[in-house]
Amino acid sequence: MGRRVIARETVAGARRLVVKIGSSSLSSVSGGLDVARLDALVDAVAGRVAAGTQVVLVSSGAIAAGLAPLGFARRPRDLASQQAAASVGQLHLTRAYADAFARHDRVVGQVLLTSHDVVRRAPYRNAQRTFERLLGLGVVPVVNENDTTATDEIRFGDNDRLAALVAHIVGADALVLLSDVDGVYDDDPRRPGASMLDEVHGVADLEQVRIAKPGAAAVGTGGMASKLAAADLASGAGVPVLVAAAWAAPAALATAADGGAEVGTVFAPTGPRLSARRFWLRHMAGSRGRLHLDDGAVRAVTSGPASKRRSLLAAGITGSDGDFEAGDVVELVGPRGETVARGVVAFDAEEMPELVGRKTRDLAPELRREVVHADDLVPVRAAAAASV
Repeated sequence: MGRRVIARETVAGARRLVVKIGSSSLSSVSGGLDVARLDALVDAVAGRVAAGTQVVLVSSGAIAAGLAPLGFARRPRDLASQQAAASVGQLHLTRAYADAFARHDRVVGQVLLTSHDVVRRAPYRNAQRTFERLLGLGVVPVVNENDTTATDEIRFGDNDRLAALVAHIVGADALVLLSDVDGVYDDDPRRPGASMLDEVHGVADLEQVRIAKPGAAAVGTGGMASKLAAADLASGAGVPVLVAAAWAAPAALATAADGGAEVGTVFAPTGPRLSARRFWLRHMAGSRGRLHLDDGAVRAVTSGPASKRRSLLAAGITGSDGDFEAGDVVELVGPRGETVARGVVAFDAEEMPELVGRKTRDLAPELRREVVHADDLVPVRAAAAASV
């Protein structure tokens, strides 16, 4: 059985699924929130839930839903107006979802996230527990970035990336990205001769893909580029991804028994499934500083499978910078300035000068421990990532 078939069957048979819907599939500048489109999506999601799948819905559309009520002709450029539109639109969007799912006797719960909620370990674990409890109660969580308060400095960037991150927070079996395009094309699908990719097994399959930019009247911030980035993020950590059109949601979300997932472009996993902790360390944790490593230390912390990788000791460190405390996440940087790993440091920044370059036996007894333990370390360099 080919990898494509396996990936599609995983999507169709997933017991826990994250589904993301784009702004352009739910609303328009002229008409605001399109309730008919939203109802059609909810019908497809509710059908999948009725079949026994736990679904987390990541929904764009808050800002777009607030444009028409506020009289905006297009998505505003200034942050304050975007946040005002999100404040108004979020109410319209949540009420529409609650009403639509109520037709199926399903309860929804709103989950608003900012990057602050996931870059620190404690809030990240709190988010995990909240999702687990909601899903355990049979609730369909509806997730959005908290656009009302988020600033450029604390944004995820787009809801495609947010969906990929949520897929790992909740331990999803698969991720479905729905938009107004029915898959990934090798060129702008509006151009003659453009063809859709049926499957993607790695970056080599995307070398000939040319991405069109969103139009000036777009109501969202994503586009195909953000979907490719999100698909790469998720599939690289073991989660298969289906990119399909919102109008094809019934087929994309159908179960394996109903022949589901035979639409769109499927991304097969390109790396092993990461534990939630290692995924958090690699992709989500906020870094408070850097430790500079010599070549030997780089090899020790990045080479081989995780079970064979060694902890970072003081002897392999050539310097440090940043204002970090024991328990913070730091970047591990190679001799040429490249970040090769991330990990939880066991010392405060002010203790590092006493440690740098010294063998363990030459340190005071209270300092004779790993600077970053192997269990709290994850490579981020492309060459190392495949062996995590």
